[in-house]
Amino acid sequence: MQIQDVQAEIRRLKREKGVCVLAHAYQSHDIWEVADYVGDSFGLSEKAAKADADTVLMCGVRFMAETVKILSPQKRVILANADAGCPMAEQVSFDVLSQLKQKYSDHTVVSYINTTAKLKTISDVCVTSSAAVKIVRNIANNKILFIPDCNLGGWIQKQIPEKQFQFVPGGCPTHLLLTPKAVDEARRRHHDALVLVHPECSEKVVELADYVGSTTQIMDFAKSSQNTEFIIGTENSIVQHLQFECPEKRFFALSKNCVCHNMKATTLGDVYECVRGIGGDEITLDSATLTAARHSIDEMLRLEQL
Repeated sequence: MQIQDVQAEIRRLKREKGVCVLAHAYQSHDIWEVADYVGDSFGLSEKAAKADADTVLMCGVRFMAETVKILSPQKRVILANADAGCPMAEQVSFDVLSQLKQKYSDHTVVSYINTTAKLKTISDVCVTSSAAVKIVRNIANNKILFIPDCNLGGWIQKQIPEKQFQFVPGGCPTHLLLTPKAVDEARRRHHDALVLVHPECSEKVVELADYVGSTTQIMDFAKSSQNTEFIIGTENSIVQHLQFECPEKRFFALSKNCVCHNMKATTLGDVYECVRGIGGDEITLDSATLTAARHSIDEMLRLEQL
């Protein structure tokens, strides 16, 4: 079959079987084209909760599928590729965080949404990259224990200097491939381009950027900007997606090495098998985990509204 034939069959099967397909922004464009919703991980979870479908297929990584399940415990949630994990989500173990909570008992535990469901059960509040500063600023406590990405945490800390932060070593191995040298070289090649980077990048890279934001925020900025050239400092699939959406503009990867192999593990073939009912990995979480993990997410939503 040709790609368009596979896509047509996926669309037919998902309608027939009542499957909502979610695609994270880092998925390939052929998967974007068959998805019901495309975006950042938490935004997709919220869309899934409102969707009129009993089964949700997550084209992303495992923590994202777990978050969908936390918000929609009554739905069947499938991870399109069982091997699609997130190294950063697993950098801090449950036992290590438990010990840190005892050591910093007067701190509020703030976990990036890019963490496992198990870690969320002993976190006080979660944050997304797009709303992290506002949420942490609204926490009554001035002492913050932030996991797992110390780059994102440091970026938040710079904007809220009145709060005290404790970090653990950790971060996104894909975004850590982006270097100040790469920024300098990209600017030399593309003099008129704005540099847009994700806050998971190192502090030195963030300092050199023209704009810092989540994946969705980077895309929105590029689409609405009067500028016509952009250097993209996040997973390289965003370069292609933006080229499709804004053909009148030019987009350049900050580094050819910024590729998330876990995100790339999911293929259109995986999606096809899943909607046929013969592939993927169903996410199951016990009721205690669902309840405890949901608390940190509910607190995030409450603080974001203040």
